[in-house]
Amino acid sequence: MQIPYPNLTRGMGLSALAMALALGGCANMTETQQGTAKGAVLGALGGAVLGAATGGSRGATTGAVLGGAAGAAGGYIWSKKMQDQKAAMETATAGTGVTVSQTTDNRLKLDIPSDISFDVGRSAIKPDFAQVLSQFAASLNANPSTHVSIVGHTDNTGSDASNQTLSMERATSARDYLVGKGVAWNRISTDGRGEREPIADNRTPEGRAKNRRVEMFVAEPAPVSTPAPATTPAR
Repeated sequence: MQIPYPNLTRGMGLSALAMALALGGCANMTETQQGTAKGAVLGALGGAVLGAATGGSRGATTGAVLGGAAGAAGGYIWSKKMQDQKAAMETATAGTGVTVSQTTDNRLKLDIPSDISFDVGRSAIKPDFAQVLSQFAASLNANPSTHVSIVGHTDNTGSDASNQTLSMERATSARDYLVGKGVAWNRISTDGRGEREPIADNRTPEGRAKNRRVEMFVAEPAPVSTPAPATTPAR
């Protein structure tokens, strides 16, 4: 492949290193960590290209470093709309046990515990969870530029295969409910993590209950800026 900027090699070398480090460890990362790592890779690559175009080899290297740092934020922004959504969901879920937070990569996270979301071994949405999802759907419909990721989890009861299937079914049930409330299906991605990402001790009933959960992430993509086209001085 021919590199469009001859001074890009140094910056791309740094970007390649970022890619190897970030993607190499994704298999064992949580949802948030994967977003951070992938953002760093994309940021580094984009920064290297832009830096080379504007500042030669030094620009390529600096662009890769700065782009990686910006990309490590996940490629998302925390706008006033995101803050307003967080406040609205905190109010809507008060007293339900749902945790609402801002992640390190600037996503809004809703952590839905099992006691309001799903019965043991089931993927049918319980009434309390339906109320939360209805409020969530209204928030999403008011902010159509955001993207939603839904991740299902289980405890370690049962086989790996059955837990993986159940976690995916739970994420899918939540997605289908949101779509039924008017949220565009192509704004929502789903994933099931089975029992692989416990947040509590599976050796106790209380710990297993905490591990049976659904996590929902809302992200507002950062605007992509492009360099102004070069102009030829008038003669």
